[in-house]
Amino acid sequence: MLGLYGCSKGFLDEEDPSNLTPQSFYTTPQHAEAALAAVYADTRFIGSGAGIFSSNWQLLEAPTGTSTTETAQNSDLNNLYSLVYDANTGHIENWWRGIYRVIANANLVIENVPGIEMDDERKTRILGEARFLRSWAYFYAVRLWGDVPLITEPQTATSENFEPSRAPQEEVYNLIVDDLLIAEDSGLPWMDISGRVNLAAVKSLLAKVYLTMASEPLNKGDEYFGLAAENAKEVIDFADGETIGLFETYGELHDPGLDNTKEHIFQIQYNAIVASNPLTDMFPNFKPVTYRGPSGTGSTVPVEEFYQSYEEGDIRAKDQEGFFYTTYYTNGSGEPFDLGRPYIFKHFNVTANGTFGQPGTARDNLNVPVIRFAEVLLIYAEAKNEISGPDQTAYDALKLIRDRAGLGTLSLGTFDQESFREAVWKERWHELAYELKTWFDMVRLRKVYNSSTDSFDEFVGHVNPSSSQPLQERHLLFPLPQPEMVNNPNLGPQNLGY
Repeated sequence: MLGLYGCSKGFLDEEDPSNLTPQSFYTTPQHAEAALAAVYADTRFIGSGAGIFSSNWQLLEAPTGTSTTETAQNSDLNNLYSLVYDANTGHIENWWRGIYRVIANANLVIENVPGIEMDDERKTRILGEARFLRSWAYFYAVRLWGDVPLITEPQTATSENFEPSRAPQEEVYNLIVDDLLIAEDSGLPWMDISGRVNLAAVKSLLAKVYLTMASEPLNKGDEYFGLAAENAKEVIDFADGETIGLFETYGELHDPGLDNTKEHIFQIQYNAIVASNPLTDMFPNFKPVTYRGPSGTGSTVPVEEFYQSYEEGDIRAKDQEGFFYTTYYTNGSGEPFDLGRPYIFKHFNVTANGTFGQPGTARDNLNVPVIRFAEVLLIYAEAKNEISGPDQTAYDALKLIRDRAGLGTLSLGTFDQESFREAVWKERWHELAYELKTWFDMVRLRKVYNSSTDSFDEFVGHVNPSSSQPLQERHLLFPLPQPEMVNNPNLGPQNLGY
């Protein structure tokens, strides 16, 4: 009390900093950076918990048929694996809220940062990054639910559009493209080791968006395949093997010391001080592969049939060298033991969890990959082939992927458009497995890789080996979350089949 009485009147008249408003907050360059940092932080919703032994990211892995589970503790996760999920499935609600939180905070940056007095180049880059992150979020939304609310301005309870209806998919894609084109022209560096949005990420995401628009359900065809190829080729042409390129080994893909470099064009950032890598649900169920001893949930493990579909000699299927492991070291650093089946090694942090003779640090700072250079090569190969059949540049892009895997590739002259198309698709299934991409390939292609026949089935009718259940037309979109439909009656009607 004595201290308060001794204060000057000016101190007592200052605005309470805990009562920040958009008018009082968006006034300095530091505010702009802090607001953008909040958008980046929101992208980590994909790793948030979704009930016991489960995380949000499993929404995009469980229905693919390439993984199964060793636990039966989470009913929502079990329903995803069994293809009987519905509008009350927790993962679906979490994705909706997570996506729209990214969009809401990006909208605040886009709306308010232009009015801040600050260096113009810095301001333009911040706005470009916010546009990219908004487009990234909407790209998930439109592929998950189809028509979705298109919100481009900050909202309050008094906003005219507080209970928005759904916009047609094409309008959502138009916004995604517009945002990315603005980001492309915002002065971003080609790569950024800090993990911030970079020009390579913008062009790569543009290529991916155009490839999707050329496919189902918009079917925009050759023009958009051409745009996909054009943007992917810009990244390929810039790649010098140092700043951008493929890593020489697959182990480098999950080396935290190489986060945000070379092949990792864009990642979601994780640091154990703030949030550890969220892909630990891929650990075996109660087997001592880390410093923790017998632990892990085994809630996402590979389907053995899919593991066996890798070609003979494919390094990606080699124990501890590729994307899988069948042996490891007791408590992470002790004597080797057999795991009894393959598990996913692709996101296993050796530094954090331990390796032979080297105990783990327990600090899992490994980022989650969003865009890899390998995917850019496959986007280019697929898009170029769709325009005019396979040519040398498309063939070279595919061959780079197979060369690293230790596989031979048939000569260019042995391929026609159809056989090359399926060759690229197979590489997407095998190279990009367990990176939250396979489900969206299934939807845009209306095809699913059948690992028992080494061919492609129609989406509708394909039986997932993880569930023995056939995919149906309703599975092309997820249901809108029931709590959101209760809160906003303008969201209806519900998606087909739910």
